[in-house]
Amino acid sequence: MCKTRCSWCLAFDAYVTYHDNEWGVPSFEDKTQFEFLILESAQAGLSWATILKKREAYRIAYSEFDPVKVACYGDSEIKKLLNNPGIIRNKLKIEAAINNARRFIEVQELYGSFSDYIWDFMDGKPIINSWKRLEDVPSTSHISDKLAGDMKKKGFKFLGNKILYAHMQATGLVNDHLLDCYRYNEIKLMG
Repeated sequence: MCKTRCSWCLAFDAYVTYHDNEWGVPSFEDKTQFEFLILESAQAGLSWATILKKREAYRIAYSEFDPVKVACYGDSEIKKLLNNPGIIRNKLKIEAAINNARRFIEVQELYGSFSDYIWDFMDGKPIINSWKRLEDVPSTSHISDKLAGDMKKKGFKFLGNKILYAHMQATGLVNDHLLDCYRYNEIKLMG
């Protein structure tokens, strides 16, 4: 039996796998939150498909997405990252990732976990949208605007309201699967 999926994911197999297994699944784990912050900030100005294809290289380059290790990166690690063809070699994005690891740890210390911090913007539960068409799905929301402003005040970089809305979608703070997508109801039941 053929499954109906959100049309954005049909370009290649890894995209379908990501859509079917991860996108929109509510995550309360800091490691997952940090991974997607790194990946989403690298995406700025690029397509998610570009980043998804480089995900494993990012995992290796950024110490399995361990914020404590990434926060300790210095000049030698930056040089290695700038010479790594498996990732986006943009110095500002690399420096932002290291900065964001440090800010991430500060948020963990203030709130107990980054997950507690970000889910507080959602009152602890995901927003379940009901979009019929891909063009109806927004690129920002009042919550992503508020989150971007707060994170900017906390010193995070390359995480504006569009990037953070994509982060919210990826980590299940919002369910933006289309109504006819087979994952819509599965994700809805997780919330």
